[in-house]
Amino acid sequence: MNNGDADDGFHPPTTGRKYRPVVDSDRAVLEMSSIDPGSSSSASLPTQQSNFMKTNVGPQVNMTPGASQVEAPANGEANVPVKEHKLELFGFDSLVSILGLRSMTEEEVAAPSSPRDGDDGSLMYERPRGNDIKLGTMMGVFVPCIQSILGIIYYIRFSWIVGMAGIGESLLLVAFCGLCTFLTGISLSAIATNGAMKGGGPYYLIGRALGPEVGVSIGLCFFLGNAVAGALYVLGAVETFLKAVPAAAIFKETITRVNNTATPEPIQSPTSHDLQIYGIVVTIILCFIVFGGVKMINRVAPAFLIPVLFSLCCIFLGIFVAGKDKPAPGITGLSLGSFKDNWSSDYQFTNDAGIPDSEGKNYWNFNALVGLFFPAVTGIMAGSNRSASLKDTQRSIPIGTLAATVVTTALYFCSVFFFGAVATRQRLLTDRLLTATVAWPFPAIIYVGIILSTLGAALQSLTGAPRLLAAIANDDILPILNYFKVAEGQEPHFATFFTAFICIGCVIIGNLDLISPTTTMFYLLCYAGVNLSCFLLDLLDAPSWRPRWKFHHWSLSLLGASLCIVIMFLISWSFTVVSLALASLIYYYVSIKGKAGDWGDGFKSAYFQLALRSLRSLGASQVHPKNWYPIPLIFCRPWGKLPENVPCHPKLADFANCMKKKGRGMSIFVSILDGDYHECAEDAKTACKQLATYIDYKHCEGVAEIVVAPNMSEGFRGIVQTMGLGNLKPNIVVMRYPEIWRRENLTEIPATFVGIINDCIVANKAVVIVKGLDEWPNEYQRQYGTIDLYWIVRDGGLMLLLSQLLLTKESFESSKIQVFCIAEEDSDAEALKADVKKFLYDLRMQAEVIVISMKSWDVQVEGASQQEESLEAFTAAQQRISNYIAQMKERAQVDETTMLMADGKPVDLNEQQVEKFLYTTLKLNSSILRYSRMAAVVLVSLPPPPVNHPAYFYMEYMDLLVENVPRMLIVRGYRRDVVTLFT
Repeated sequence: MNNGDADDGFHPPTTGRKYRPVVDSDRAVLEMSSIDPGSSSSASLPTQQSNFMKTNVGPQVNMTPGASQVEAPANGEANVPVKEHKLELFGFDSLVSILGLRSMTEEEVAAPSSPRDGDDGSLMYERPRGNDIKLGTMMGVFVPCIQSILGIIYYIRFSWIVGMAGIGESLLLVAFCGLCTFLTGISLSAIATNGAMKGGGPYYLIGRALGPEVGVSIGLCFFLGNAVAGALYVLGAVETFLKAVPAAAIFKETITRVNNTATPEPIQSPTSHDLQIYGIVVTIILCFIVFGGVKMINRVAPAFLIPVLFSLCCIFLGIFVAGKDKPAPGITGLSLGSFKDNWSSDYQFTNDAGIPDSEGKNYWNFNALVGLFFPAVTGIMAGSNRSASLKDTQRSIPIGTLAATVVTTALYFCSVFFFGAVATRQRLLTDRLLTATVAWPFPAIIYVGIILSTLGAALQSLTGAPRLLAAIANDDILPILNYFKVAEGQEPHFATFFTAFICIGCVIIGNLDLISPTTTMFYLLCYAGVNLSCFLLDLLDAPSWRPRWKFHHWSLSLLGASLCIVIMFLISWSFTVVSLALASLIYYYVSIKGKAGDWGDGFKSAYFQLALRSLRSLGASQVHPKNWYPIPLIFCRPWGKLPENVPCHPKLADFANCMKKKGRGMSIFVSILDGDYHECAEDAKTACKQLATYIDYKHCEGVAEIVVAPNMSEGFRGIVQTMGLGNLKPNIVVMRYPEIWRRENLTEIPATFVGIINDCIVANKAVVIVKGLDEWPNEYQRQYGTIDLYWIVRDGGLMLLLSQLLLTKESFESSKIQVFCIAEEDSDAEALKADVKKFLYDLRMQAEVIVISMKSWDVQVEGASQQEESLEAFTAAQQRISNYIAQMKERAQVDETTMLMADGKPVDLNEQQVEKFLYTTLKLNSSILRYSRMAAVVLVSLPPPPVNHPAYFYMEYMDLLVENVPRMLIVRGYRRDVVTLFT
């Protein structure tokens, strides 16, 4: 890349903001300098060795091929020989030694962390701690799920739901909600058995499947759902306590009425102030317990299940003996008449306490009951949240989660029949604690069971929600969450304070029926994310998708996700829109402010599959002009020297953006590294990363490629043949004009330049050569001149299309297009002008058409006073060509041959044709200087290199063509139309 450009500085243009040349202190140069060559994915062996030196598994083995000794320690001790490995033939240590598995001993490999910004992706291993408690399926998954599912809704709301919806629609309600959670459990089982799980529960699964943006947005919503659910459980426990001990009420009890008439036995319900005060106190107490540590919670949690199971037994025993032992008003016992009376629904208005009231503000229907009941089937994530404490996550999570779902759903089905047949509808609607009324032999155990169950569930919510927030913060995706980060093994105290603050805020609301739908939305959003994750992974079926749980299908996951969305809209379309909007805002914020986290998510696989399908649909046939996009191959290797660590001329990226309409399109930036591939492979990877970083810095959509070749000609020939895939191969080669070749006496440039052009012609690639690249305007430099096109040969409309693309950029939007048509002296200029104008009109292009007549070749140049600059260049070119011909003839005489040699091959020189080319170029250059001296940019057709002419002659023709033109695009199309007249 160092061809010795002594005057490659960037001169400021005449208009717009001044362009500052790239220097060593430039931001881009600093970015290039900060790149660590070893940070790429293909790290060198010494880098890998340093990473493995961090492991604590066995001796530290040198990773250099053929090494058989441990590296010398820092204290200077002698190397100790180790056992020779049988796999040394392959140049690496044995796989067992590298991974530290050591013949399947107790040393266990930890799950590798996700690569992130600044992470080198090295594998770090550690022994499991000796005091870690590993749980099985029963205590690790099944019991937590049962505890979370069987809660306050079942005890104090389910009999009321049966009375309001009737037995028939209650069965439909249970089946509908149970099917949703069962399908979600299947999706959860599939994803959880596809690899090791870390902390974060569903956030971890969704984030690794759908990407960090989706994972963080749904994870934060799930965190809010858990925090709000804590308030739900606290309010349920307090309400139950005040029902059981009315004397504990601080404020006067509220007496509710049924149908505007006082009932014989007034129905009492606690006031909202009592719920608020006691709820806040209970929440604070639970927070102190949470601060005590999760170990104590895990030890006490199973004890909460015993009163719950005992209370369930009392409820069902009481249902069988109801009506016989201590009969109560409205309790009929298991009666067929009550079953028939309660079969149909009886939706009506109720007051805030849920008591039927014709003047009540709340009207209940099936959709509202779905929102009220659905929290009773949530809690299936309780097992997956404990994944770090499970012995075998891939066995325990599917079995425990689905078993808990089936058991609780069956319990709900049975309860619908029993509740509907044991009491009258009025009793079902007015007795909010019917379970305690029918319980036998100890009705008080129901109150104890409700309180312990709800407090245990609240404790789990206040324990799980902070850890979920801490897991999101520890992934370092969203900088605003850095306050909630915790070190491994530490308690998330700050996150617990924040969770308690949200929980207390919801407790102050004091209405259980208003909080329940809010919690439902966040849970449903999380369940939909789990189902969509499994759907995407199952549909794409990537090679890494190999879950041990085989009983899944993408259609089931899609059905589960659809049910979640349907239930959300059934409950409340307004709450649904708000929750989706909140998740969308978080997603947008994460995509803007979040850090990149490459977790190998399913969307990357989806993009890959979509790209393959799109590529196959494009095929390999010729692209229709209506669908033609410029795919420029930007040749970054300069004809000269660039500032250190700047891999590409800064204005090449600006020009590449000018070839795209509204930024749409792809550019391929390529450079060539001279040398042997085996020796320069690592240097090429580093240079490729530098070039890619520079492209991003210049805000240009494109990819970077570095090719190692013995020289530039061979490297470019390989690039032009192989770069791209199918119809996504580059169709335009863009490079800088070598203005310095004569000034620096670089004799190899002419042959290389001509060879590149000939390779493009053979490969059927269009060519755009930029002269005056240093003065090319950036996006801030507005141009007010014209865009002049010297349309000499048919190029498929490429020159016309390039001019239109330039007009779409802010720097050229004030310019106008002029088309100059070169015609012979005896041609009909007016007819040619009319045809061109009609052609441009059909192409929807506005341009002024000017026809220039060229005199015959044997007429001497006239108007020398007006073309003095061109004549001077013309005379100098003639003299240099004559000297070159003389040198060729002299070499031929020295070699005792009559054959003239140039560029290592014989040439058949026709001096008259050389003179003709010079005159043609002189006329064109003089016309450009006459008509386009003030143009913003000039576009002219690129003449092909003449056969049997030395490359030196062609460079003389080109120099004469661009002489004194500050900014020019030399364009050659290919044998395809890029514009069309038809719609």
